Amino acid sequence: MQHYAFLVDDQSFDEIYARILQDGIEHWADPQMTLPGRINTNHGGRGIYFLDPTGHGLEIFTRPYG
Repeated sequence: MQHYAFLVDDQSFDEIYARILQDGIEHWADPQMTLPGRINTNHGGRGIYFLDPTGHGLEIFTRPYG
C-alpha cells in the first residue's frame, strides 16, 4: 500500500468531498481508519483519507502539517 497526499484549496476540497459522498466512497478522518465518515480539522484545515480502487491510501487536506 502506498500513501498519496494532496494539498488542495478549500473549493477543491468541497468539490472532491461532494463527489466522494455522491459516490458512496468510504472515508475516514484519520490514517488509522478509526473515524469513519468524518472530516479531521487538524492543523486549522480539513482533511480526509480514503482508498483508491487498487487499495492505495489517498489523503486530501487544506492546510500543511505543522
